[in-house]
Amino acid sequence: MYRYFVVVDDIWDIDTWDIIMCAFSARSSTSRIITTTRMDSVAHLCSSSNGHIYNIRALDMVHSRQLFRRRLFKSNEDCPSHLQKVSEQILEKCHGLPLAIIAISGLLANTQRTEDLWNQVKDSIGRALERNPGIEGMMKILSLSYFDLPPYLKTCLLYLSMYLEDSTIKKKGLIRRWIAEGYIHREGRYTAYEIGERCFNELLNRGLIQPGETDDYGKVDSCRVHDIILDFIISKSIEENFVTLLGAPILRPWGQSKVIRRLCLQGAKEENLTVLTAGLVLSRVRSLIVVGGLVETPYLKEFRHLRVLDLMDCSKLENHHLGNIVRLFQLRYLNLKGTEISELPAQIGRLGCLEFLDLRGTRVGELPASVVNLGKLMHLLVEVDVKFPDGIVKMQALETLEDVRVYIQPFDFLCGLGQLKNLRNLQLHLDDTDVADEWRNKAIVSSLCKLGTQNLRFLVIYEGSRLLQEPLCLPTLEKLMTRSSVVPQVPTWMSSLRNLQQVRIQVEGVKQNDLCKLGALPSLLVLHLVKETESNEKLRISGEVGFRFLNTFIYDACSKPVDLMFGAGSMPKLEKLFLYSFSAVEANSLGFGMENLPCLTSVRCLAVLGDDGIFEAVKTAMERGASTHPNHPSLLFER
Repeated sequence: MYRYFVVVDDIWDIDTWDIIMCAFSARSSTSRIITTTRMDSVAHLCSSSNGHIYNIRALDMVHSRQLFRRRLFKSNEDCPSHLQKVSEQILEKCHGLPLAIIAISGLLANTQRTEDLWNQVKDSIGRALERNPGIEGMMKILSLSYFDLPPYLKTCLLYLSMYLEDSTIKKKGLIRRWIAEGYIHREGRYTAYEIGERCFNELLNRGLIQPGETDDYGKVDSCRVHDIILDFIISKSIEENFVTLLGAPILRPWGQSKVIRRLCLQGAKEENLTVLTAGLVLSRVRSLIVVGGLVETPYLKEFRHLRVLDLMDCSKLENHHLGNIVRLFQLRYLNLKGTEISELPAQIGRLGCLEFLDLRGTRVGELPASVVNLGKLMHLLVEVDVKFPDGIVKMQALETLEDVRVYIQPFDFLCGLGQLKNLRNLQLHLDDTDVADEWRNKAIVSSLCKLGTQNLRFLVIYEGSRLLQEPLCLPTLEKLMTRSSVVPQVPTWMSSLRNLQQVRIQVEGVKQNDLCKLGALPSLLVLHLVKETESNEKLRISGEVGFRFLNTFIYDACSKPVDLMFGAGSMPKLEKLFLYSFSAVEANSLGFGMENLPCLTSVRCLAVLGDDGIFEAVKTAMERGASTHPNHPSLLFER
């Protein structure tokens, strides 16, 4: 008989538990199931067979104080004396509830540090938590945080009501929808997306959304919404008629006269969709968002004033469902990602207001000729093998173009690409095994150099080893990422990238001269260096090598021994060090001068080690180095 250890999170009702229990043997005394729930009745039922209930305790004052101050003050900063008394009073009212402490500290972080203002916040909390340190009290605190938001942030927060509970919300997709809805706009030299990132980060800082996944460089690229906060957002959205939510288990508590501006269909099924929308006036709907893979797609001709249409992951969406889409003349945002669509309507070019089009994960293999007439299209995301028509030069509003396989495109595309003066983000695939015509190679090099003197900021190149060895001129570039593109050495032309802030490059055998080229880049903040082959040379980094402002260094040795040595004065601003996929024979092989990195705060090691004894020895050596460092950096060591 198999033994098991299972954790089931957030059970809401007894029937769900009865179904779950059918999958497990009641005779296994050596197995364990842990459940979490907010319902006392469910907890008692789950524990009825020799189980135990553990009620989560509130934080004590010591831990409450630590959480509160960590969000308000720097690690080396104490709470000012004039705020100590009022902060203690605020914490007493929070009754050790982590979410309440996070919400209040997020609110205070955006106010001046004066006793009067902090007392106003304390008094605003009232006695709600004292009467009921549960949901009602939390709603009171969340109301304080909500009404403290500027109008544009309130709108951005309410928009999160359209996402399902426990879902992971991608930052890029969220910000692009904010832009399409018209909540945020370009301001001066900052793009609308950059303003959107500010809004996203401010909601994070206020504790109203939680960080989700992070990228390889530690940057948050998704978020989650706490269940209680989501309940609050949904109630506010309904109260202010911000969004209309339809689909199980959501009911319709309004009359047929309700004016619908934003319609979100969550998990609606074929048999009840018609019933859900019966009698509703859909002609004024500005946004239609489908969540949970709707089976039946509503007739688009009813949505005459639609601006946002998100049908992502609608598995039953077919080509004919888009027949009337060309009549949606005000449409700005169209997301078909993850659907079975194989072709776009031939007259897609009629959508003169369209700004965003996502075709990733579809079966579309070729764009219709009229797509070049989308004069306002700013973001075009396609599958890698999609073929473009002639005339891309007409798409002058394009800012983002992903994912394009270069050598299957017509020559007109290769030449016209360089004339897109607003293009900022470009992702290209080049096949190094393909013997491309010399004139096609010259065309793409010429286009990249033209873009590099205009607005190109972010360039991703897949399999472009030959291209990277060409003399490229990209002075405006801020981020360069290469994938499956191994070069024999760091290209000389990279030394001219004065604005480059982030780079990922794969070098066949990293030499000291390669480090000098990269270290001389004056704006470099993040370096991801991949060494493909082993070398006998010890790479020494010192103050003379450069890297004056580098914050994050990722070194991937590709299962080879670490060959780094940090000398005195090296990388004076480095905070995060990642050592990926390396091997070591002896523990002392990791003595690379960690103590010479004065600002180091975290080290992450991913090791490829076969012998457990060596693994423990290397781990011990790393822990010793971290413990003797003045900053005591955090250490994460993985196999």
